Amino acid sequence: MQQRKSLKIAAVLTAVASLWCTSPLQAQDPAGDRAWSKDPASHCEFVSPVSLTAGPTYWTGACPGNKASGPGMLRRRDGDRAGPAFYGDMQAGLPVIGVIDDEGYRVGKFKDGDIGGDAELDPQVRLDAFRAAAKAARDVAGLYARQGNAASSRHYESVAKQLDEQIE
Repeated sequence: MQQRKSLKIAAVLTAVASLWCTSPLQAQDPAGDRAWSKDPASHCEFVSPVSLTAGPTYWTGACPGNKASGPGMLRRRDGDRAGPAFYGDMQAGLPVIGVIDDEGYRVGKFKDGDIGGDAELDPQVRLDAFRAAAKAARDVAGLYARQGNAASSRHYESVAKQLDEQIE
């Protein structure tokens, strides 16, 4: 009898401890149950917005704690062919706000696993998303410039200008 009571108490304590130790990220799951991906080269981890579609995706930006963070770019690639890209802000591996460029723009905050899913996008969110995306493209251009890759640096500077034009 005493052993059965001890087992019940242990089970309850284990359940309470597991709930108490669950991080806010796990509890709220803003990734919408999306799987975590890894950059094939750097192994930096992130959640890709659904609009980037499945396939090898690369992160260009900071990766503290092995999670994509800050302004940068997620770029889908199929072999040597560049696919759609997300330009914007990441936090602990999750997109926050920005723009997906895939033969047109998806703009907004990361919600339900994707960027720009709101039917009626608040004008301020639209402005903030394009500003974040332009900053990210400029940061990517700067990274390529520091690496001595002038062609890629010029390309992403041009992307930043196109994103800036969407604000005006």
